[in-house]
Amino acid sequence: QVQLVESGGGSVQAGGSLRLSCAASLPTYRSYCMAWFRQAPGKEREGVAALYTGTGGTAYFDSLKGRFTISQDNANNTLYLQMNSLKPEDTAMYYCAARPQTNYWACTLGPRPAAPSFGYWGQGTQVTVSS
Repeated sequence: QVQLVESGGGSVQAGGSLRLSCAASLPTYRSYCMAWFRQAPGKEREGVAALYTGTGGTAYFDSLKGRFTISQDNANNTLYLQMNSLKPEDTAMYYCAARPQTNYWACTLGPRPAAPSFGYWGQGTQVTVSS
């Protein structure tokens, strides 16, 4: 019943843009912390941005605010990550994740969200940025 499906990845030149989508099938009448993670070869999976569905509040990590924008379309149950001014170091597998969340501060405040705290994951979509 629970399913997250990412799309929108691909290859782009440095300075270009991509918009990732996450089609979410989640139980209704709940609030969720939803997040985008990325993982490059040899590195741990890191949180990119988070969004709390109860308020629409967002958080950004690793100095990505200003280049990346996380948003949602509640009507279509879709989470987005708009990525602009892409750099080669942005190359990674990008994952959509979700967890039930009753407190917004646990989602959009405090330290970077930890991957093990998210129970629902998509399969990922590859983003490759070339020079």
